[in-house]
Amino acid sequence: MARNIWVLAEQWKGQISEPTYELLALGREVADAMGVSLEAVVLGDQVKGLAGSLGVADTVITVEHPALAHASSEAYGEVLAQLAKQKEPHAILIPLTNASWDVIGLLPAQLHMPFVNFCGDLKVVDGKLQAKCLLYGGKMEVTVTPETPAILSILPGTRPVDQGRADKIPTVEEVAIAPAEPHVKFKKYIEPEAGEVDITQMDVLVSIGRGIQTPDNVELAEQLAEQFGGAVSGSRPVIDQGWLPLSRQVGKSGMKVKPKLYLALGISGAPEHQEGMKSSDCIIAVNMDPQAPIFSVAHYGVVGDLFEVVPCLIEKAKAMKGS
Repeated sequence: MARNIWVLAEQWKGQISEPTYELLALGREVADAMGVSLEAVVLGDQVKGLAGSLGVADTVITVEHPALAHASSEAYGEVLAQLAKQKEPHAILIPLTNASWDVIGLLPAQLHMPFVNFCGDLKVVDGKLQAKCLLYGGKMEVTVTPETPAILSILPGTRPVDQGRADKIPTVEEVAIAPAEPHVKFKKYIEPEAGEVDITQMDVLVSIGRGIQTPDNVELAEQLAEQFGGAVSGSRPVIDQGWLPLSRQVGKSGMKVKPKLYLALGISGAPEHQEGMKSSDCIIAVNMDPQAPIFSVAHYGVVGDLFEVVPCLIEKAKAMKGS
């Protein structure tokens, strides 16, 4: 029996997440290279209607139960384990996001499968899976050829979201599995304060790091962001100082963003920060240090003082608007 490639379709509040579509694009490549089917697995409560947006997959397997309404390490892990034992997939690809993190922790132990974490890419070489993974917060990259069946967690940004979308209607298979009563239960989701910006939805981000020096200088970044119709975000040191709210943090422990334009001002560009913004369409970095790691991912770079560069950018933007 041919063992298929699975993608765990992440859903929240009735919406499929963008990392799911990225994984579908990646999974499609892998499944085609192995000559097997691609199957998306959707867990939740009344989620069958979401299957129509997963047309890149050949089949969508849905499991519906009230206990699956919110991502739960116990309930999701139990259901996925039972499902995998029944159908024996070749590999299970799971988005590496805050929502799916807990599921990843239990599932390998439940299935006694090899687990490969922090995968930035995946391909088939000589009929075997080969994953490129990040270690030590992105300081090292390794190539892993796991024994299969295997579970792999995939970093966001591996493929364009649009490649994972299709108009085709997939076959839907409904499976009934009732998980046991979980010990940990979801209570409520705390929405951001009214008026707070969702930086993951912005086309332009002006991101600040230690180079901004003081909280009074944040206003300079806000002026630049206003000229471009964007928002201000920051690296972890800025958020730790309390100069910006946690919802504005970009990086491994913050938000993953993919704006059309990412302006990095005074950000050194540690691997943890790069992980959150390296998929941006255009990255422009301003830093005094010519050896700053941010220049390794920037499309354009300025070695200079941001307090000289930014006012010039603001004036140039105003002049262009006025012309």
